[in-house]
Order: sequence, then structure tokens, then C-alpha cells
Amino acid sequence: MTGALAPVKPLTALDRCDRCGAQAYIRATLPVGGELLFCAHHGRQHIAALREKGADILDESARLSKTPSIAPNDER
Repeated sequence: MTGALAPVKPLTALDRCDRCGAQAYIRATLPVGGELLFCAHHGRQHIAALREKGADILDESARLSKTPSIAPNDER
């Protein structure tokens, strides 16, 4: 064992919130092992307490505010 951290894979549409089942945008890796996944709503509720307990937080909720680009010839 080298002590190096394993690379963190990005969250996908298949990752679901442990509280409500919505798409997860926040991963909390716990210092004792294991992880918790949260939607943006539940992540905001719990992120401060998890940080206080030493959890490593991956927050991808900024992806929610990005608008998809539409090609100029795309008729919608």
C-alpha cells in the first residue's frame, strides 16, 4: 500500500442520492471509509456537518446551472 489516494471518478446520471433517489451531484467520502451520494438539495443540507467530521467532498452541483448549447440549425 502506497498511501496514494485513488482517483475520484466523476459522478454520472446513474449515481443516485442516498436520501431521495434523485441524480447525485455531491459525493462525500468518509474518513472511516465508504461514501455518501446526495442530490444538490440534500447535499446542501448535510455538507457542512460532513466537512466537520472530516469527509472529503466532491461537489459537481455547478453542472446544474450550465445550459446546453444548441446548434444554430437546430429547430426547436
